[in-house]
Amino acid sequence: MKNKLAFTTQNRRTFLQRSLTIGAGLCLTSTVLPALAQNQYLTSMALGDFNLFYEDHGSGPPVFFAHGAAGTHASWWQQVPVISQYYRCIAYDQRGHGFSRDIEMGPYRTAFVEDLRALMDHLGIAKASLVAQSMGGRSCLGFASKYPDRVDALIMGDTTGGYVDAEIERLRAQNTMTRAAFAPEFAQNHPELAFMYREISSMSLPGPRNENARTTVPDLQPIIDAEIPVLFIVGEKDALVRPDVIESMHKKMPGSEFVVVPGSGHSVYFEKAEIFNQLILEFLNKNVDLTF
Repeated sequence: MKNKLAFTTQNRRTFLQRSLTIGAGLCLTSTVLPALAQNQYLTSMALGDFNLFYEDHGSGPPVFFAHGAAGTHASWWQQVPVISQYYRCIAYDQRGHGFSRDIEMGPYRTAFVEDLRALMDHLGIAKASLVAQSMGGRSCLGFASKYPDRVDALIMGDTTGGYVDAEIERLRAQNTMTRAAFAPEFAQNHPELAFMYREISSMSLPGPRNENARTTVPDLQPIIDAEIPVLFIVGEKDALVRPDVIESMHKKMPGSEFVVVPGSGHSVYFEKAEIFNQLILEFLNKNVDLTF
């Protein structure tokens, strides 16, 4: 597996520099912003009055990356340069985040699933693997529930994907930890990464976001019936979605896998990127047809 994790610092730096250069357009005039957004990397597709922005890297079996509430497509700067060496990686700005500015009183999160379907259709992709972080689980679990025949594998990072029942509500009610994106010591031990996280979080265009939009609880049964391979990853010190909550999800989905990453908080993909990448690659290599 070591060769799968080998990538140059330059690859990761290039991806990140492009993303931050695009993000710098947030403080420029509206006449400059579209020019930045229409480069050869970040591009968009129109859904009526709404534009969904995404990047498309690599070749092979497709993998979509759905970021969390504080993220954008650039959140995956530690994943895309690695995984795109073996898979086609599509990282996108979910509606209301990054450049994907929602319309006034738009559907916001209630459109996440159909936005992902539309993006797959736009790219001519019939079936793909899905990688979710936190809020992104709403997109990916919801999509897998509604369109199970279009999902090769599902990887859920620190998320229940909007699923809730009496047991999960009970476990969540027991959480007395202070809500935080990272493990308590992460910012002190890795100030440069904590700084980068904040920078990426500030890259979303200001605009309307209907926070009152409510999604329905996804049905797990279609995913179970379709025998979609599912991997749950959670940080040992996750203060937002504790490991026991994710383990409960794992137990509800026969055949799924469950990994607790030591020393990490709610953002395993960011705090323990090499471990997260290795878990993804091993899971995909085991469950996805590499002769694509």
